[in-house]
Amino acid sequence: MDKHTPIDLTLTERHSAVTITQWVYSTLRQAVLLGKIAPGRALTIRELATLLDVSPMPIREALRQLSAEGALEILENRRVMVPKMTAMKFAELVEARICLETHSAVRAMPYIDETRLAQLEELDSRIDIASETGNSHDVTRYNQQFHRLLYTANPHQVTQSLIESLWLQLAPFMQVASENLDDYYQVDRHKEAVAAIRERDSLALQMAISADIRDGCAFASSPEQLQQLLG
Repeated sequence: MDKHTPIDLTLTERHSAVTITQWVYSTLRQAVLLGKIAPGRALTIRELATLLDVSPMPIREALRQLSAEGALEILENRRVMVPKMTAMKFAELVEARICLETHSAVRAMPYIDETRLAQLEELDSRIDIASETGNSHDVTRYNQQFHRLLYTANPHQVTQSLIESLWLQLAPFMQVASENLDDYYQVDRHKEAVAAIRERDSLALQMAISADIRDGCAFASSPEQLQQLLG
């Protein structure tokens, strides 16, 4: 990997109720979730502080939080990188996603009304448009919003934080999938999921969510492909 590729951080306005550390954490977390920090791209605390125009202290605190979530790794030389991935770890993360997300989807189904269904369909349409225009980051963004909107329909859910932790660990590698959608996405699993919800068919919903996750990881469907990705 090129260790000098520019990092495209999206800087949002910081509201007065949000601390600098919270803003830095949110900014870096979003960058990881969207695959904007590539595996092998080394960063320093000084570089991040310059990019975000803040002092090193909030950077260190935000990095500690992201490190605890498995999103980033702080090396001995104070450099920051996406943690190394192995084929076994990748497979375990994917299976954990399937287990948690199919559970969350089925638990959320009774709480999904027509308004939320319409919102899910709108997000799926945005994914299609982003795919057609080649905007892989928007594909990732709207895909996460689709799943988040689905699972959080359940007011009693407790798994979203666990799911997002898995997303954080996989996101830098999943970006490869988003950049090769034509090769790996043949069926719109989101439409299958929405149809299953309308029919109140929990088994069909489980199958759609499971297939959606597996399709998204098809770029690493063999040990050879995954090893090439992991470099």
